[in-house]
Amino acid sequence: MTSSAPGNADGQSGLAGCFVAGPHVRAPDKAEHRLNDWLAELEPALAASLRALLADGWARTIVLGIAECSPYLFDLVRADGHRLDRLLRCAPQAHLAELIARTGREVFAAASEAEVMSLLRRLKSEAALLIALCDIGGVWPVMQVTAALTDVAVSSVQMALRHLLRQEAARGRLAPADADDPEQGCGLFVLAMGKMGAGELNYSSDIDLIVFFDPDANSLARDIEPQPFFVRVTQALARLLQSRTADGYVFRVDLRLRPDPASTQVAMSTEAALHYYEREGRTWERAAMIKARICAGDVAAGEAMLADLSPFVWRKHLDFQALTDVHDMKRQMQVYRGHSEIAVEGHNVKVGRGGIREIEFFAQTQQLIAGGRHPELRVRPTLQALDVLTASSWITAQARDELGVAYQFLRRVEHRLQMMADEQIHSLPDDAEGVGRFACFFGYGSREGFAADLLFHLNVVQGHYARLFEGDPTGTVSLPAVNYGAGPDEPRLMEHLMALGFRDPLMVAKTLQQWLAGEYRVFRTDTTRTAFNDFLPALIVGLAQADEPDRAVVAFDRFLQALQLGGRLITLLGQNRDLVALVALVLGAAPRLGDMLARQPRLMDGLIDPRFFGAIPDRRELSQRLAATLADAGTYEEFLDRLRMFGQESLFLIGTRILSGTVSAQQAATAFADVAEGIVHTVHDLVTERFVAQHGRIKGQETAIIAMGRLGAREMTASSDLDLILLYDFDADDPDSDGERSLQGAHYFARFTQRLISAFTSRTNYGVLYDIDMRLRPSGRAGPLASHIDSFAHYQEQEAWTWEHMALTRARVISASPSFRARIEAIIQAALRRARDATAIARDVADMRRAIAAEKGEADLWDLKHAAGGMVDIDFIAQYLQLVHAATSPEILDVSSLAVLDNAERLGVLPRAEAVILRQAARLYHDLTQILRLCVSDKFKPDQAGDDLLRVMARAGDAPDFSALEARVRETQSEVRRVFTALLEP
Repeated sequence: MTSSAPGNADGQSGLAGCFVAGPHVRAPDKAEHRLNDWLAELEPALAASLRALLADGWARTIVLGIAECSPYLFDLVRADGHRLDRLLRCAPQAHLAELIARTGREVFAAASEAEVMSLLRRLKSEAALLIALCDIGGVWPVMQVTAALTDVAVSSVQMALRHLLRQEAARGRLAPADADDPEQGCGLFVLAMGKMGAGELNYSSDIDLIVFFDPDANSLARDIEPQPFFVRVTQALARLLQSRTADGYVFRVDLRLRPDPASTQVAMSTEAALHYYEREGRTWERAAMIKARICAGDVAAGEAMLADLSPFVWRKHLDFQALTDVHDMKRQMQVYRGHSEIAVEGHNVKVGRGGIREIEFFAQTQQLIAGGRHPELRVRPTLQALDVLTASSWITAQARDELGVAYQFLRRVEHRLQMMADEQIHSLPDDAEGVGRFACFFGYGSREGFAADLLFHLNVVQGHYARLFEGDPTGTVSLPAVNYGAGPDEPRLMEHLMALGFRDPLMVAKTLQQWLAGEYRVFRTDTTRTAFNDFLPALIVGLAQADEPDRAVVAFDRFLQALQLGGRLITLLGQNRDLVALVALVLGAAPRLGDMLARQPRLMDGLIDPRFFGAIPDRRELSQRLAATLADAGTYEEFLDRLRMFGQESLFLIGTRILSGTVSAQQAATAFADVAEGIVHTVHDLVTERFVAQHGRIKGQETAIIAMGRLGAREMTASSDLDLILLYDFDADDPDSDGERSLQGAHYFARFTQRLISAFTSRTNYGVLYDIDMRLRPSGRAGPLASHIDSFAHYQEQEAWTWEHMALTRARVISASPSFRARIEAIIQAALRRARDATAIARDVADMRRAIAAEKGEADLWDLKHAAGGMVDIDFIAQYLQLVHAATSPEILDVSSLAVLDNAERLGVLPRAEAVILRQAARLYHDLTQILRLCVSDKFKPDQAGDDLLRVMARAGDAPDFSALEARVRETQSEVRRVFTALLEP
């Protein structure tokens, strides 16, 4: 890492003289140019002062690194040169304390909510830049950085709440004993959860808050009802902190850790909360409460509540139920990774293998187990918990030291990732070049040095985590052999099943008895029955490792009943026992994939392939696999069958990886698109060859397939159809084909297109390849199936509606000769780069959105595409921005909405705040849509969905449970619709 020379400029004092580290600047000339351009815009005295501070040394290196790698921090630098000058000359710890104290006094004296919002946002901006400089420059160790971030968050919440309560007292709704300190005795208190509660907030973190109130002990005026009053105060608190203004925002507020957030108000009575925790509280909520602390409001009421919650969190005895709870916690937090290796590119340093979550879970689990009997274990900070566990001989000093060093390294990586764009991201870039850029910003000279250190720490963490959770914690290995067919009357069997973690051992024992009776169709042969009997003990252990063991048994039972020829599959599972839990997940969450496996057990081969948990194959590798699949197909019908087999196997394998959490939604979308694109190109060539054999060629003949919609955008799901346009060209002077059954011009290509569609949609023994939608062709259903390239160009130039040009932003030529491809792409670019009236386009886009809402509806929260604030809103914003700005800034164009949002922000045509909202929403929708399209064939109805699916969805949405996910989706849709309205319906 870069942490020695170049030293510091002579005579520097304050923060600028304290720097001891900095980034490695990859392109110093470009960074110098950006810095000097900004300095040239400043008033001469300020510019001279900053030039002196940044003359050389670490201060200059740090600012150059920011200019090169962090748009967010460089925006903060450029927004206020005096602020940067002030920070570089300050004593950082004292300056931060005085900044918080001064802002507190100013907020107390503020006359309006607008003034309070401005003050808090200025506090956050200055603190964010100061803390980043101290982190990047090595002035503060990482845990001091997290403590400083937490201090800013806690102080902001306290200031905002005090202002609101004083306002309510002035209105006569609150009667505090001390008007200057209205929190005391008010009955409302705010719990800081997660990293904020532990004093470990990360750089661009949401703040997780739970707001409770005591309905019987408060300072409300007599005629004021507690529930609506405190809900209104909580909503105002969130608005003060997270509403985005010209000054930015303070913190994003997440109130979804409260009990059942999809059904409860944002402020809950203590009575209702305690009732919930006593009756329905889950293990993850116990773990969350380890870090809960009162950060604002009525401290006495909060302390009473935490005392009442203590028996829920800290169990007095390490009994069997406690062990089961710990295993449940592990299952909810652990994503099944099979044989996956720790990676660098794309690795999530928070929840990925060997990441921050595993360290936190390592500590929290042991706190839950023993904290009831050993109060000294009830500490919040992760490193402190490791220290106490070591002192109490629960873990070794070596484990504490290695996990502590890894934790601090990974937290620094997490911070640096988030500093780049002020987004709560935890994953490294997906490609080596991106990781190389990040490594330099992190202070390394190359990707290789950073990767070596990262992999070392990830492997250390994973080793300790595995020893804690992947051994034999319940002693099942040492249990004596049991008779699995004896049924529920066999005590030893029941004891064994309970020890494995099954909650309904009676049901499991009866199911095992049915299996061993051999009455299912799959057990008709002696060899299959014998193989299954040998495999059964390992199968039961594997099913016990599923998220919900009892449900896994039920799903596997359904699967066995549907299976016809299962001998080979059972043998394969017996030889690859680590896959049992993965198969159970597939069967429980995605019946569609389970049915495919029951019909075609050969799909299991793909899971056993060592490449399954590796990198997703790219287009070149997919093409090679497809060619190998088709190599010895003897007939056209066999060719079509093998194409369908290849498509189904690809869908099954990608879908399984989505469920297992080993690919991101974006990687899955790209993989689905790559499979489809390879198949389209192959079918295009095959149909062309067969059609020419019958009808010959036309002089100058060219055909091309354009992908539109989800395939064009490379955002496909498991159930996507293919939106295609077929274009052609030929020599108009010689329009007849030269075959025995000659066809002329347009008729030739219409018949060719029909043949092409039939190759995709004809039902064979292996079903349909893809459904094809050609409605995006010129003139839609009213136009011919195939269009001449000149007609296409004329239509796009003279006749196309705005919505058709919106659709054209996703057009991508996926099968054509290079020269014909270039001609088509030039036509598309010309259509998109045309100068347009922004007001007219906004009106057209808004009208189109209203028309879709009228046809499809927009009230269904879980119709993530069409809901108000759903994916259509985001896509339409991206398409609007392209049509309006491509004439002057063609670099905005891209088939992907996410890429367009990035481009628009970089070009300055979309504010950063709105871009962040839309990006995060699009990623959430993509994550959930991939799962829904995989697991649900009709509308998604949560009350009819199985727990396995709800759990997978919550995990994909990074929510602790489905109720929290539902609340997040609702809030996200509200934010997206607000942005859509502001941009397109001002």
